[in-house]
Amino acid sequence: MPTERLSMRRIRDLLRLKFAQGMSDRAIAGSLGLSKGTVGNYLMRFNQAGLSWPLPCELDDDSLELLLFPRPSMSSLLTRPVPDWAVMDRELRRPGVTRALLWEEYRTQSPDGFGYAWFCEHFDAWKGRVRPTMRQTHVGGEKIFVDFAGDTIDVIDPATGEVRAMKLFVAAMGASNYTYAEAVASEGLEDWIRAHVRMFAFLGGVPKAVVPDNLKSAVIKADRFDPGLNRTYAEMAAHYGTAVLPARPRKPRDKAKVEVAVQVAQRWILARLRNHRFFSLVEVNIAIRRLLDELNMRVMRGYCASRADLFATLDRPNLQPLPPEPYVFARWKRARVAPDYHVEVDSSWYSVPFALIKQEVDVRTSSQTVEIFHRGQRVASHLRTPGRRSHVTVPDHMPSAHRRLGEWTPARMLAQATKTGPAVAAFCEMVMADRPHPEQGFRTCLGVLALVKTYGPERVDAACQRGVTIRARTVTSIRSILKTGLDRAFMEGSEEVAPLQHANIRGGGYYH
Repeated sequence: MPTERLSMRRIRDLLRLKFAQGMSDRAIAGSLGLSKGTVGNYLMRFNQAGLSWPLPCELDDDSLELLLFPRPSMSSLLTRPVPDWAVMDRELRRPGVTRALLWEEYRTQSPDGFGYAWFCEHFDAWKGRVRPTMRQTHVGGEKIFVDFAGDTIDVIDPATGEVRAMKLFVAAMGASNYTYAEAVASEGLEDWIRAHVRMFAFLGGVPKAVVPDNLKSAVIKADRFDPGLNRTYAEMAAHYGTAVLPARPRKPRDKAKVEVAVQVAQRWILARLRNHRFFSLVEVNIAIRRLLDELNMRVMRGYCASRADLFATLDRPNLQPLPPEPYVFARWKRARVAPDYHVEVDSSWYSVPFALIKQEVDVRTSSQTVEIFHRGQRVASHLRTPGRRSHVTVPDHMPSAHRRLGEWTPARMLAQATKTGPAVAAFCEMVMADRPHPEQGFRTCLGVLALVKTYGPERVDAACQRGVTIRARTVTSIRSILKTGLDRAFMEGSEEVAPLQHANIRGGGYYH
C-alpha cells in the first residue's frame, strides 16, 4: 500500500526543522513521526524543484505542491517487485545466510528492485523485532522533558470552602537535570501551553526539542510511528523554534529524565507542602518556587555540582534565544462554512468570503481574535465578540445583492421614501412599525419604491395615500390600486367624485 502524502503544513514543518533549525534527517523523522527515508525523499523533491529557504511569501500551498509533486511520467508509475518477507525470514535462519546475500539474490531476480537500505528498513518494520534498551546521551541545550506528576496539591476556595486538586507540571533539562515545576488547575490544553510559556521564560532560552508524554493536550493520536500533535501545541513549538519529540506509548525509558524529576519533585516539593493550607493558585506557586530554587541549588551526589551549576555550563550556552514576544494561546478547529457564509465559534458566527460556502476551513481562536484559514491562506480575521449568539459580518464577504440589502437602515429607508412623496413615507413607516423588527418591512418598502419606474412618483404617492387610508400592508395592495386607477381620486387637482345615487343605496344618513 503506497504511503499517504503528507499535508502541506507538515511538509513546511519538515523544511523548517531542516533549514531553520539545522536538524538531522533522523532527528526530523523522530520529531514528525516519519521514517528517515521519507524525510530524505521530501528534501530530495525540494532540491529537484530548485527551491531555496526561506520559501517566498507569495508561494501558497497549491503552488508548492505543484513544484514538489509534478505530474509523474508513465515509467515512474510502474511498481517494483516487493520481496516475500516471510521467505526472507525463513532463509535468514539457515547457517551462513545474511541480509546482504538475500538482497543480492533479490536484485538478481529483479534488477529494477529496491536498494539495500530500503530492503533492511522494511524487513525490520515487517518483523518488528524487540530492540535492546539503549542508554541515552544528552547534549547540552538539546532536550527538555515535560510531564505531569501523579500526585496533586489542594487549594481551598476561601468563599465556599471547596477543595480543588491542582496538577503539578514538571520539566527537566536532559544534560543538567535542571528542573522547573509549577501548579496548574488542570491538564487541559490551555494550562499545558501556558505552563510551557512560563517554563521557557524560566530557562531564559529554548531547547532544540521538547519531549512530552502522550497526553491528549500534546498528542491527539498516540502512535509509535506516526504520532499526531495537537495543532495548538505544534504552533507553540513553531513560535519558539523548537521541535516536539513525543515519547513512544508505554515506553517510560524514552522520558526517564522527567520520570525521575517527577519523583524528586513529589518528594522535595509536594511532601514538604503536604501540611500547608493554600487558598489560591498564586500562593501555591510562590511556595513551589522557593522549594524549586533550593532543589536546583542543592549539590547532587556523584556530580559535585548543583543542577543550577550544570545548567549554567552545559545547557544555558546552547539554548536558542527566546522570541521577541511570548506565545499567545489560541485554539484550532476544523469547520465547514455554512450556506450563509459564516463559521460558528463558541456560539457566535463569523463571516468568510461567500465563495467558500460548504468548504472546510481552519479556525484559529485566541482571546482577542478569530482567524480563518483556507488551504494555508488566511481568508478572514475578526475581533472576537464578547457576547454569544451574535453575528460578525464583513461587507466585502457578502454577495453584491446581500450587500446592497444590508446597507439599508430604517432611517435611510424613510429618507428614500420621503423623496418620492409624503404618503409613501407614511406607508413605509406604517409597514415597518407593524413588524416585530423594522428590517422585516424592508422588502415591502423596496417593492413600493420600485413601482415608481412604472407608474411615476405622483401616482405611487397617491396610491400609498389610499393604502394608508384603508390600512393596506403589502406591495400587492398598492399595485392593485394603481392597476385599477383607484389612486387618481387622491391625486392633487383631481375633481371630487359625487356619491353614486341609486334606489338600492341607503346612504350615509341611514346609519345615524
